[in-house]
Amino acid sequence: MKISVRNLEPTKVRLTVTVDPEEFDPYLDAARKEIAKQVNIPGFRKGHVPGPIIDQRIGFGAVAGEAVNNGVPELYSKALEEKQIHPMAQPELDVQEVPASAKDETKLKFVATVERRPDLELPELEGMEIAIAKPEVTDEDVNTRLESLRQRFGTLVGVDRPAAKGDFANIDLDAQIDGESVDSQEGVSYELGSGTMLDGMDEALEGLSAGEETTFESELQGGEHEGEKAQIKVKVNSVKAEELPELDDDFAQEASEFDTLDELKEDIRKNAAEAAKGRQATEARDAFIARLQEGLEVPVPKGVKAEMVEQQLKNMTPDPEKATKEQKAEAEETVEKELRDQIVLDTLAEKLDVKVSQADVFNFLASIAQQYGMDPNAFINAIIKNGQLGSAVQEVGRSKGLLAGMRAVKFTADGEVVDLSAFLGEDEAAEDAAENESVEAASAAAAVADELSKTDDAE
Repeated sequence: MKISVRNLEPTKVRLTVTVDPEEFDPYLDAARKEIAKQVNIPGFRKGHVPGPIIDQRIGFGAVAGEAVNNGVPELYSKALEEKQIHPMAQPELDVQEVPASAKDETKLKFVATVERRPDLELPELEGMEIAIAKPEVTDEDVNTRLESLRQRFGTLVGVDRPAAKGDFANIDLDAQIDGESVDSQEGVSYELGSGTMLDGMDEALEGLSAGEETTFESELQGGEHEGEKAQIKVKVNSVKAEELPELDDDFAQEASEFDTLDELKEDIRKNAAEAAKGRQATEARDAFIARLQEGLEVPVPKGVKAEMVEQQLKNMTPDPEKATKEQKAEAEETVEKELRDQIVLDTLAEKLDVKVSQADVFNFLASIAQQYGMDPNAFINAIIKNGQLGSAVQEVGRSKGLLAGMRAVKFTADGEVVDLSAFLGEDEAAEDAAENESVEAASAAAAVADELSKTDDAE
């Protein structure tokens, strides 16, 4: 097999593959055998028709077509492996020459154009030291958590005054376009200042008392008139303020298993310290990836980027066609970072010769299935059926490479070595539990689970 490679872009190549007859013949023979199982030819048992008879009765063109359909994908994969090209998308395949008969000496020739992972030279991990921040828990952190707990035990009390930020108003809404009501709701509870409803709602409600009403203009966010301007008539039925319990020993006994407020605060401080260590591990991960990319130019494939940006915009706005410049810029920035990180982690996994076993992948997918309340076997079978097992293998490989790489370097905070073994695992055996901490891997498998759930719902 002769393979020529032409670089079209830093992340795109064109392979021209010419296949010798002795390499293509096995695919022709396999095609003849498969066709023989499906046809009835007088004088021969089904499945036992000689190849020359198949060529004569069915036609060599049909045989060659079957052989090309089965052979080209395999030959393409072999070409990638031989030239050490790592595809990031499905190829565009163009079969240019095929032998016209069994005696035709024309060689099978096809062209594959594909976006690929760029070649990167990562820095050596040996001796690498990365400084990260020391995890600290301040009194403000404790008070913030305590206040959040306090709000969970708050109650709403009716007040006889104008509504203000933080109050909860019970309201009736009526949206009108050209004087005609297009949507209305009654008895809706809304927290002033939350910004969770229509633009202009907070400004319209602030200062209104129970029984008062006003009208403001806003763009509808859903329904058949989504995106259209409407006059919103809003009436306040009641105003309630949140009444919070006193921070004392009685509150500590009601909200926890502790007898005193001081004991509760100490427990909150302890939990905050554990959370701070988790944030430090995340910071270490981000700092490690950033160090790998330091000084490197990591080009991203344009086609893959365009598809991911489109999907990102669908997650950001109901109508991607109407996305703002800011939304488009944010989507592009997010996708470019994700792709750069993926490319670097794939290169790292290859550099460290990371091996992904079947158990690694199945354990990972089973854990994701469990998070979604799905049967693990059914989920794994669906992944395989949908041809997405390769993506799962790649994600687990990235995760294992990331963990192995982070274990190979030294992290310090204020000059002291940071022990991250609780998050990274200390060896290969501990990796199974830790690998699911990978944001990239978990989000990818979760996306697969979401897609499968949608498919199930549609059926």
